[in-house]
Amino acid sequence: MGLRIGDDAPDFTAETTEGKIEFHKWIGDGWAMLFSHPKDFTPVCTTELGFLAKLKPEFEKRNCKIIGLSVDSVEDHKRWAKDIAEATGNALNYPLIGDTNLEVAKLYDMIHPNASGNATGRTAADNATVRSVFMIGPDKKIKLMLTYPMSTGRDFNEVLRALDSCQLTAKHKVATPVNWKQGQDVIIVPSVSDEEAKKKFPDGWKAPKPYMRFVPQPRN
Repeated sequence: MGLRIGDDAPDFTAETTEGKIEFHKWIGDGWAMLFSHPKDFTPVCTTELGFLAKLKPEFEKRNCKIIGLSVDSVEDHKRWAKDIAEATGNALNYPLIGDTNLEVAKLYDMIHPNASGNATGRTAADNATVRSVFMIGPDKKIKLMLTYPMSTGRDFNEVLRALDSCQLTAKHKVATPVNWKQGQDVIIVPSVSDEEAKKKFPDGWKAPKPYMRFVPQPRN
């Protein structure tokens, strides 16, 4: 049975480019984004990891740690880091997990459960499904899951937008509409009655339909 949003994020111990970690302890009391890529020294992944290094301060503002994974070794990651810095102008500034035995990839259902073999004998095509994003909350539960094809680079600005929504909706009884961005109106969730909504949102709301109650984004 695969993982679902709301499931406990599997814990694990692994070697990374910044030393050995116990995942849940490493997350601490904040948020974390675990993302994976099929293979070191591949072009699309190089662009992704470099851009994410540039974007890291935005995740830090949101109390969200970043950690990457591929089935290659930590030694390969460290060699690849030089290429990432040279090609993108952004030095790697977050840990990369070495998952040579596919343990974490299988734990997170990123790869076929029958996949086998050492990382050195595997190509990017062998690891095509290992291109995922998991957003994990302070309660160590999975809040968001994304899986991309090998040929499509991820939009980490969109992941950041989704993180904003996850954090906002975890704190308030609201949902975010299509294409929502920070500062825009949000929707009172259907489980909140009009009576309760009047207490939470005393300034009222706009309702183009009875089940669509728009209010300004809560700020506290």
